[in-house]
Amino acid sequence: MKADLIRPGVWEFREEGMNVPGRIYATDKLFKTVEDGVFRQVSNVAKLPGILKASMAMPDAHYGYGFPIGGVAAFSMDEGVISPGGVGYDINCGVRLLTTNLTEAQVRPKLRELIEKLFKNVPSGLGSKSKLRASEDQLKLACTQGSRWAVEEGYGLPEDLGRTEEGGAIDGADPSKISQRARTRGRPQLGTLGSGNHFLEVGVVEKIFEPEIAKRFGLTREGQITVMVHCGSRGLGYQIADDYIKVMLGAARKYGITLSDKELACAPLSSKEAEDYVAAMYCGVNYAFTNRQVITHWVRETFEDVFGGDAELDLLYDVCHNIAKFEEHDGVGQVCVHRKGATRAFPAGRIEVPKDLMDVGQPVIVPGDMGTASYVLVGQEQAMEETWGSVCHGAGRKLSRSAAKRKVSGEQVKQELEAQGKIVMADSWKTLAEEAPFAYKDVDEVIRSVELAGLAKSVVRLSPLGVVKG
Repeated sequence: MKADLIRPGVWEFREEGMNVPGRIYATDKLFKTVEDGVFRQVSNVAKLPGILKASMAMPDAHYGYGFPIGGVAAFSMDEGVISPGGVGYDINCGVRLLTTNLTEAQVRPKLRELIEKLFKNVPSGLGSKSKLRASEDQLKLACTQGSRWAVEEGYGLPEDLGRTEEGGAIDGADPSKISQRARTRGRPQLGTLGSGNHFLEVGVVEKIFEPEIAKRFGLTREGQITVMVHCGSRGLGYQIADDYIKVMLGAARKYGITLSDKELACAPLSSKEAEDYVAAMYCGVNYAFTNRQVITHWVRETFEDVFGGDAELDLLYDVCHNIAKFEEHDGVGQVCVHRKGATRAFPAGRIEVPKDLMDVGQPVIVPGDMGTASYVLVGQEQAMEETWGSVCHGAGRKLSRSAAKRKVSGEQVKQELEAQGKIVMADSWKTLAEEAPFAYKDVDEVIRSVELAGLAKSVVRLSPLGVVKG
């Protein structure tokens, strides 16, 4: 696909039928690796009714369901649509970062013990079941009250809520809009990592780029230990997506919406189908917030077990990756922003930013892979002007899971990482092979892309020491 470089780090293209341009955010090096399927999906999204400004792909973009993973699009409230393919199956798959008062020198001698206990205490793997064993009533509370319910039940600290997107619970969730099958799948999984690219990572601050901002974020020195939790809404979110994709296929026919790809099944924002999907999807969003909050509680307990009562773990921030939200944006008013494998990155001054960081900007957490690095960034005003306040959500795959498994075994991945001093535990060898570091893009190049485009600024680079994979 031919695209023009309109300014450093920003590529644009347009073809027949697109209501807005397609835009790719990438360095020259990364742009050359963008899959044809990503261009096709960006183009298809640009043909949806009521889309505003551009159909966008972040530098970590790769082929997904309907939207590319790494896709961003906003829609007019009057003429626009909402599409489950623009949210994804793992609703509110997201990431949270915890800071600690521990150093690498303190943790390294007990690292293996720590990772083994985290693996034991936080259920992981395909179909894993939680020791929480939520009742039907508790599930409904998790779906409506999110992290607030978890904290009230003793799973965390009140201050965690102020450092979670939406305060840990988005309004408008209605459990009556989700199926019995979704509830049945979700109830035993509340408080589990799941499988695939989900992980629990003990890391270390390797490099501080912006000392003053880092200090405000609680990242005070190189060598400081951090913990990252990456997971989502498990089987409940998957089932909500699956149920409503079928509903939206019927809705698209009902309202005469022409789809370039049936995976973009959608409904007008003013429709009953859209209203029901939002109410159900927000149940998945709140469930995922609760999931990460409960896991955080068990992480804190594990650190206390290994390092004693002096270990302190504070939540830096928790941010969504897969969500559609109604937001106010200058010049257009309220719009429905789809972020599918993309992270909100609001700058200083936005009321959605934690109150104690409003003069700094929103922390943006971008995980890499098990073998390289992750980043903490801060949102910039350019993102508000161009990408609805959005940036990348990770390194992004460059090889499919099946291709990665053909190249390496899980045992080899574990051996190679442990030779580097990184402790890795997983529920299956297959997962380790699928998640091999070489299957991902160069996270440093991904971060260079968003910095080049002025969307976000690097604050800290983190390096993994130990990882629990599903």
